Amino acid sequence: MPEIRLETYINADINLVFDLSRSIDLHQISTADTEEKVVGGRFSGLILLGEQVTWQARHFGLVQQLTAQITALHAPDFFVDEMQKGAFKSFKHEHIFRYNGQQTVMTDVFTYVSPCWIFGRIADYLFLKAYMKRFLFKRNQVIKTYAENGKGSELLLRCQAGFSEA
Repeated sequence: MPEIRLETYINADINLVFDLSRSIDLHQISTADTEEKVVGGRFSGLILLGEQVTWQARHFGLVQQLTAQITALHAPDFFVDEMQKGAFKSFKHEHIFRYNGQQTVMTDVFTYVSPCWIFGRIADYLFLKAYMKRFLFKRNQVIKTYAENGKGSELLLRCQAGFSEA
């Protein structure tokens, strides 16, 4: 089972980083290049424990759908989303947050099982693990940027008021 572990250091309050990481609206902004959009479940705002969202995106030239559910959440320390339906055989994405006295450290632990048995393992080795690592890294950089430049607080306020940028 491949595992991707990323640490991102963010000069912002842990609560802000936690909420931006759960923001449906910011997720859509961070995945604009894959044309990711919500087609089911929670459409905007902060996803909560037990809620699901179905995403539609273009990966490897194919339009795909993936449904994920928040299966664990303890603010502002961690939350977990797990695939319910989608292209993977399974995945689990742990989002862990801690304040180190100077910065918020956001740690992603993404484990997955590819479909198609041996062909999936070959795909992991050749390109899929690297693709997923780049995808998560880019998302984390958008969270970091929004958290550090003030746009994140503005986005969350707009979403609470019923408006979104996505």
